[in-house]
Amino acid sequence: MTQRKTMNEAEVFQAALKMIAPGTQIREAISAILQSHMGALICIGNPTRLSRLSEGGVKLDAEMTPQLLYELSKMDGAIILNEKGTRIVYANRFLKPSDRFPSIETGTRHRAAQRFASQAKCIVLALSQRRASVTLYCHSRKYNLDSVPTLINKGVQTLQTLEKYVDTLRKTMRELTARELNEAVTIFDVCRVLQRAEMVNRIQKEVLPIILELGTEGRLLQLQLQETVQPLKEAALVIRDYYRERSGVTEETVSERISALTQEELMNLGCLSQALGYGPNPRGVDSYMTPRGYHILHAINRLPSQIIDNMVHQFETLPEILAADKDKLVEVEGVGEVMAERIRSGITLLTNQIGKSGEFT
Repeated sequence: MTQRKTMNEAEVFQAALKMIAPGTQIREAISAILQSHMGALICIGNPTRLSRLSEGGVKLDAEMTPQLLYELSKMDGAIILNEKGTRIVYANRFLKPSDRFPSIETGTRHRAAQRFASQAKCIVLALSQRRASVTLYCHSRKYNLDSVPTLINKGVQTLQTLEKYVDTLRKTMRELTARELNEAVTIFDVCRVLQRAEMVNRIQKEVLPIILELGTEGRLLQLQLQETVQPLKEAALVIRDYYRERSGVTEETVSERISALTQEELMNLGCLSQALGYGPNPRGVDSYMTPRGYHILHAINRLPSQIIDNMVHQFETLPEILAADKDKLVEVEGVGEVMAERIRSGITLLTNQIGKSGEFT
């Protein structure tokens, strides 16, 4: 109960998709009901609240099993489950939602389901006998569940689009790395990286509900997604390198600003410049910017985050880090001679790789 109170509507929606995804007991019951060409209303939420907005039926308080849920769906009324969907509290229940809550549905079952979900702040599944479809109402949100083959096709197509955007992000990141090593970074270079990273992030958010709805059928897509969006972690360090430090402003604050941009604003590099703490006119920013060094240092294999923080704290800028010899590096807390040698070797290797790739012109 306490956990549900702390969840916002988006989190409740994600939890609902997990609860009814393929491989779960509720999804097994849903499949059986649809295969038998029957309909049903399944309400999931706080039993006390849901009972106040309904009447009649049979009180069960029985463990939820796919077979029992299937059998109870043969009755006309709604079935009420507890918040976790593990127990059946009522069967054949008559729902009494207020007509003050709007509904665009035309069918009696779906109209009652939408109003009941909005009023009771719960989850309602409306299974249509005629259309053999499932509509999920989660608080004020409506979502039509697709078949597994349809979802897999959607997921694959969206991931293919995501991969193209990630390739563009990687190329932009390599160009930024080259410019950082050559001390020639402008606000435009930084904003382009953040723009492409946010595009990738938004497409990722389109894939996640599909994977959640697929449940056990979406494990391969989940693994592929995790591998594909790895560059987002690197892009987050770019914010840490370049955001303008002010009282009460952190890299998390900047990330939230960028996430809140509309699609049109995201296409405007001036809006990204402003999110970083600079003016809306990127041309008004000084010609070259100096990174703190997080992005480059994280590119060195097996370099602990604490060591990176200590180095940035001591040297303050990437050029100072790049210019530091072994003796200077050893002065950093946590850096011994072996670590210092590894850092120097890593920077040299990275510089050679960028030079050979021809990314910087």
